[in-house]
Amino acid sequence: MLLAHPVVLEDLVERYKALAVLRADQGSAASRQEYEDVAYSLCLATGTSDIDAALVAASHHLPGARPADDSLLSGEAPG
Repeated sequence: MLLAHPVVLEDLVERYKALAVLRADQGSAASRQEYEDVAYSLCLATGTSDIDAALVAASHHLPGARPADDSLLSGEAPG
């Protein structure tokens, strides 16, 4: 399976998280559409079918990810 370049994945993840913080899914029609488009693009770029799986898949392909952990998901090093 082809995966998006890590820079593309990182941009999509950051855009998705920013839109989620802003609660774009509950905003105007335009903001809801952007939120859905970014989520769809992230799923497409990672070959997954839901946003939670897409975020996990992207985290494993971003610079700084360690094998077999979700270090980028929580922002904390495993203890």
